[in-house]
Amino acid sequence: MNSSKNNSLKLIHMKPFFLLIFIALILFLAIKSNAQTGDKERLFNEIKRMDSLLFKAVNTCDTVAYKNYFTKDLEFYHDKAGVSYYDDEVASIINRCKAGIQIRRILIPTTLKVFPIKDYGAIEEAEHTFYFTEPGKQEQFAGTFKFIHIWRLENKSWKISRVISYGH
Repeated sequence: MNSSKNNSLKLIHMKPFFLLIFIALILFLAIKSNAQTGDKERLFNEIKRMDSLLFKAVNTCDTVAYKNYFTKDLEFYHDKAGVSYYDDEVASIINRCKAGIQIRRILIPTTLKVFPIKDYGAIEEAEHTFYFTEPGKQEQFAGTFKFIHIWRLENKSWKISRVISYGH
């Protein structure tokens, strides 16, 4: 009988220990979850910022800034125009701007999604609306289209390595 009393007393004294371990585990998981949520939010905000800077360059014909947002091995997949590469993309904006054709792009913020790519960068997925203005003419609505950008983080610098533009 004494041994069962001793075992009961041991269990009573161990319960607070297990309760403390359980609480510590719950706190650890909550902190880890909040850190991951914070990381995802930071990544979302950073890619949203980079998207804004990229299309500021497009909208203002800043060709020098524009070409710096892409990797030299860029692949651009367009459902109507086909595949193009870095040099093609840079030449396209330079020629458009020289011709005086203005483009205005508006991101649809509610469609923006960002996903991390381990040890590489991020996937940006969204929809955007384009308008264009030819010299001496009124602005024209071009349409609302879908896109995916694959962002690569190299030396603390974000650049797009792949573009998929579709729904034209």
